[in-house]
Amino acid sequence: MVDITHKAHTLRQAIAEAVVKVSSSETMAAIQNKTVPKGDVLEVARTAGLFAAKRTWEMIPDCHPLPVEYTGISYEMEALTVRIRMEVKTIYKTGVEVEAMHGVSVVALTLYDMLKPIDKGVEIQRIRLVEKKGGKSDFKKHFPQALKASVVLCSDPVNSGKKEDHAGQEILNRLKNHGLEVASYSIIGQKKSAIETQLQIRMNDAPDLLIFAGGTGLTGNDKTPEIVRPFLDKEVPGMAEWMRHYGQSRTPYAMISRSMAGIIGKTLVWVIPGSARGAAETMDALLPHGLHALIPIRKNNA
Repeated sequence: MVDITHKAHTLRQAIAEAVVKVSSSETMAAIQNKTVPKGDVLEVARTAGLFAAKRTWEMIPDCHPLPVEYTGISYEMEALTVRIRMEVKTIYKTGVEVEAMHGVSVVALTLYDMLKPIDKGVEIQRIRLVEKKGGKSDFKKHFPQALKASVVLCSDPVNSGKKEDHAGQEILNRLKNHGLEVASYSIIGQKKSAIETQLQIRMNDAPDLLIFAGGTGLTGNDKTPEIVRPFLDKEVPGMAEWMRHYGQSRTPYAMISRSMAGIIGKTLVWVIPGSARGAAETMDALLPHGLHALIPIRKNNA
């Protein structure tokens, strides 16, 4: 299975369609009048489709077990065709397009099986995905030009060469993977003067996104949020809440992080953990959803 542990729960929806064609108007009349010997074709097929959607993970090897929270099946009959549409919804980490297509396929196969005793010319003509929604792709905003990010790692051990820089690389990789240009990357110690100097330098460059990593814990040197906060025009507490919520679903230690977010002028500012794992998970939580904040920020400062 594909690893989806880094993904967040979002509303996922999919609609799939199948077309079944019969060979005579008598068959269509039997469907509509519920006179097919095997029973009420549409309702039996509907039930089969509901079972199929919920059990997709048992049939398709790489599908994840997920909570199917809504299924809707509708029929449209015209001339000699039965058009089947199936909608599936969930709030989960991965999409439900396979569940919708599996479900609608079983509906079509059930129609075929129930109709073949009275119609040897039944055909399943098409099965296709009509629409899917949800996931990171829905939240990725397309800006007219590449967004620029500046990153500052605040770490005494890394700055002194006693530790390797793993957190910074996790951050840079994720920025690049989401199409952001890294305008600058600096490693500094955790002194107030160094952080304030970097903040002023980077704000002169006016990046779209400024990230300070490190100094969000509880030791005496962990003061990055306190140093950055006075420079903010506004805090964005929802982002900080989401960082911790996302982290706590992976480790309870995330509760002690003092990550924060805010804006300075047109720049979105994130103060995130400086450990490799904490930085990676926080970036996974924030990208690309958090970049939506740049839209109202830019409008407000236009």
